[in-house]
Amino acid sequence: MKGDERSDPDGVSGDERSDPDGMNGDERSDPDGVNGDERSDPDGMNGDERSTVERLVSAWLAETARHDPAAGREARAGWAHGRLSDRAAQDLATWVTARVTDTGFNADEGPYVAGPERITPSDKDTVHGWLRARGHPV
Repeated sequence: MKGDERSDPDGVSGDERSDPDGMNGDERSDPDGVNGDERSDPDGMNGDERSTVERLVSAWLAETARHDPAAGREARAGWAHGRLSDRAAQDLATWVTARVTDTGFNADEGPYVAGPERITPSDKDTVHGWLRARGHPV
């Protein structure tokens, strides 16, 4: 018998013996493999996506309040509580689709849509994804 076998008769290293499940400390403290940022943001949105939603919802709320004060109040209250009504969600989805200002065309190719915010097709997709993640059909 070699010296190593005498001090480790079952052939298991000390590290394996002290870590029987084979997980390191990080895995044990995060058993589902999701870091804290992802856990607190169920949509998995990054900061840029979150700021896009906030920017466009803010513009939508302002415009909605100007055109239909009651709907604006309802939408603002829903936004403040983190849950839009189905009507407000559909209005937001329609609004962001209709107001895409950056179509990828240049000035000679048209069309340019004037608006208070620069809205790209990707921005629209981000808002639609945010709505879908909250159970709203888009």
